Amino acid sequence: MTINKNKNGDELVYSLEGTLDTTTAPDLQKDLDESMGDVRSIVFDFTDITYISSAGLRVLLHAHKFMNNKGGVKIININDIVQEVFEVTGFIDILNIE
Repeated sequence: MTINKNKNGDELVYSLEGTLDTTTAPDLQKDLDESMGDVRSIVFDFTDITYISSAGLRVLLHAHKFMNNKGGVKIININDIVQEVFEVTGFIDILNIE
């Protein structure tokens, strides 16, 4: 997975490419842990994410919980495969997905 991030004021935008799974989720978690403290909101652009596993879902849930008292987390541009994972796991009701 490739992690591209851009900070726009107090918003951090992650544009991710590839799969968010057991092997790549720790990299995203580490980057988030280093970056979440000084931002108000996070946007994950999933345009180029082809798959997400439970490890990826845990990273998103951690970000959601951490940012909940700030501006929150938003996920944009998900494909049908990722949409189905969010629906089956119930994350569609937890996360802000546009």
